Formats: sequence, C-alpha cells, structure tokens
Amino acid sequence: MKFFKKNSQNKETAKLSMGKNSRKALTVYAAFVLCFTCFTTTAFAANDPITVVNNLSDFIFGLVRAVGMIMLGFGIVQIGLSLKSHDPSQRANGFLTLAGGAVITFAKEILTLITG
Repeated sequence: MKFFKKNSQNKETAKLSMGKNSRKALTVYAAFVLCFTCFTTTAFAANDPITVVNNLSDFIFGLVRAVGMIMLGFGIVQIGLSLKSHDPSQRANGFLTLAGGAVITFAKEILTLITG
C-alpha cells in the first residue's frame, strides 16, 4: 500500500532569496533569543532557606516581567494597526492589552506597594 506517489518528472528547486525586511526581522529575532538565553542571571542556592526562596521569587518575577514586556509591545503594535485601519474595536483591544502588559510588567512593584 503506497501512501505517496512518486512523481516521474524531476523538478528542480530554486533557492528563495530573503528580502531586506525578512533579513532585518530574522536579525532582531536572533538578537532577542540571544539576550533571553545567554544574558540571563542564574539563581544560586545558599545555606539560608529564605535566600533560596528570594532567589526563586526574583527568577519567577523576571519571567513575569518578560511576558509583560512582550504584551506591552504587542499592545503598541495593535494600537498602531488600529490607527492605520480606523478600527475602534481593535483600538480598544490594543489599549486593554497595553494596560494588561503594564500591570503584568510591574506586578512585583504593585504587590510590594500593597503588602507594604
């Protein structure tokens, strides 16, 4: 039982060239990946259990801050696209995403203010 038919014709494949915008996007993406993977801080364990919990808390809030920054950027893009297309519902969603990203980005500071 054959699932795939072999094509009897030999087709040549052509190399697709990468445009200028695609090359810039790939460069920016590679820079972000390098920043998030290579330039991160490690949480070392210590003898004091409170220090270990604080290190873990700092690490988790660092991840939460990164997600908040991504949401902030996405909200700005949504607002820009809604201004271009004159779409009020997309504009409202953009402002809500922007506000949510700001709250998530500054979650640690907000919790510190609440708890004192």
